[in-house]
Amino acid sequence: MFRIYTAHSLGQKWVENYQDFSPIFACILGFTETALIRGISAAGATPEARKYTAIADAEFLINGVQSSYQYRLPPLTQGVSPVFITRAVVEACHIPIYLFNAGLPIPPSVSYIDLGGKPAHCLTTGKALPLPLVYELFQQGLNWGKKLSKTSTKNYLILSECVVGGTTTALAILTGLGFNATGKVNSSHPTCNHEQKELIVKKGLTNARFYVFFKPINPFELVAAVGDPMQIVVAGMAISASLKTGVMLAGGTQMLAVYALIQSIINTSKCDVNLDNIIVGTTRWVAEDITGNTVALADDIGTVPLFATQLNFSGSSYEQLRIYEKGYVKEGVGAGGCAIAASLSYHWTQEKLLNSIENLINNYQRITN
Repeated sequence: MFRIYTAHSLGQKWVENYQDFSPIFACILGFTETALIRGISAAGATPEARKYTAIADAEFLINGVQSSYQYRLPPLTQGVSPVFITRAVVEACHIPIYLFNAGLPIPPSVSYIDLGGKPAHCLTTGKALPLPLVYELFQQGLNWGKKLSKTSTKNYLILSECVVGGTTTALAILTGLGFNATGKVNSSHPTCNHEQKELIVKKGLTNARFYVFFKPINPFELVAAVGDPMQIVVAGMAISASLKTGVMLAGGTQMLAVYALIQSIINTSKCDVNLDNIIVGTTRWVAEDITGNTVALADDIGTVPLFATQLNFSGSSYEQLRIYEKGYVKEGVGAGGCAIAASLSYHWTQEKLLNSIENLINNYQRITN
């Protein structure tokens, strides 16, 4: 049900340590005005719709199928939101959910933990977030990582995200940290819009006067220049939680960027971390995306175990799921991480997972149509 693509021995050790543990699921919501650039993301059919994607995903994540929604899931260019994958697992397995607002334009319509953040300006400005806020969000992440990892001795954490446009801010962070991520990141488009992303990132780093040959790199200043509010929160959570238990960074390119950010933070700050306790968990559609190169990117970053669920929708009766096999959507809201957890912690088969997702879609269509 899942495969380890990189750092196999470390990944297998993580499995051995935590396969008998139960997950706690945290989703960190954020927003960057980068998402409003035309064509940058397919996670919402229009720039206006993308303002509400994270809020609608959060409402469905918490409430599941209901007869009405304050923020109904927006139509995507193609496919259906990956939150259906996540909700199918957390609902059936009764996984505890913690929802965090790291910086949204509109508050979520469901219960959430407010971290006092704000949406990031477009990364092209080179002034995405105020530096004091970046430090504050990092501290909030450290504090919550400690809290969540203390809840039980038999839990690991799944740290997920919902940030539209986040693969572009991820590319900015990776590039700023000195990694050659050109052509390797993913997107919600079937063919990644690499050229558009690279032009945006180049403009942002230029306007920030942040060049990779300036040493040492201050990772907090980099996030303030071209990042988004989710990245620094998850980095803080993972760092502190890793000292107590296992952490799965649930996402693709965005979480590889967070892992690289963690490395930079611990290399430039006095932060204790147990990197052996941190893995990245995503979907096969990300790990095997032929229009990117996630595996090579993970290898470049270092000894990070990259896991991916082998969930396959080619046999689904729903076209909006089969479209995933054509490269649309791919990942989001911790979908890959939850699918991995379904197998790792609850011994679900591919058939059971697919049936659960399809039943959820069927109920949603029946009640809301």
